[in-house]
Amino acid sequence: MTQPAATLRYDVVDVFTDRPFAGNPLAVVHGADGLSTGQMQAIAREFNLSETTFPLPSAAADYWVRIFTPASEIPFAGHPSIGTAWVLARDGFFGHGDIVQECVAGLLPLTVDAGGALLTGGTPVTRGDLDPLPMLAAVGLEPSDLDVSAPAGMAGAGADFAFLAVGAGAVARARPDLSAIASFDVGQGFALFSFDAARRFAHLRMFAPAFGIPEDPATGSAALALGVFLVWRGVLPASGESAFVIDQGAEIGRPSRLDCTVTAEGGRASRTTVHGTVAPVSSGRIAIPAPN
Repeated sequence: MTQPAATLRYDVVDVFTDRPFAGNPLAVVHGADGLSTGQMQAIAREFNLSETTFPLPSAAADYWVRIFTPASEIPFAGHPSIGTAWVLARDGFFGHGDIVQECVAGLLPLTVDAGGALLTGGTPVTRGDLDPLPMLAAVGLEPSDLDVSAPAGMAGAGADFAFLAVGAGAVARARPDLSAIASFDVGQGFALFSFDAARRFAHLRMFAPAFGIPEDPATGSAALALGVFLVWRGVLPASGESAFVIDQGAEIGRPSRLDCTVTAEGGRASRTTVHGTVAPVSSGRIAIPAPN
């Protein structure tokens, strides 16, 4: 079999897990400086993971990263940011500690450690209320499943998500209609969750079919946005720092843990973070697609 003349090195890592074959897989493709957007998109389609990243030189930060789903480029995402930073630190591009990542969404700080990285979200925002009834129908749930203490709405911290809070047990019972979800304006995705305020524990599922992601195993950007949402709805304290944990991905065989904080002032979130561990899975070389 003839080998391709031109290839690029890549790594695949699992993020938000301490072991391979869990969490959210990510492909990191190195040395892609000369690739066009179309070539990057072709590689992302080939990997067919939730996201594929291309770290590039930056004049304003430690590196610039472009992030692609199988369907399109996106301005920011959590597990690609954490996984890319960890891979670059492991490979000696910078040491452990504080770094800055440039992406389409702007400059974002991370703190890299031996096991993973802590990501600080972008400016917290709330975008308004949403009608929960079509959202409930789209995931096969009933109005009686709704958690009325946290009305549906859209919030973000670098990327916007639609949030629908339901009672304990309803998240696992959900049966998403991906066509219906794709027809909604949900920002970067539709996050269905339940929240145990006493334990500071969330069970979350995230659907983004419009971006080629039927269900995401672990969504760092949604975790950042959830902190904003919970403060907005009065579920978490109006001032000070609150920590909480998200479990995600079990329904699709990719159990994930996301460790989060949100800092609030005067009833509004001012800062959010998410930490994830990273497990290396594979490395190799991939052919460079023909320009298009």
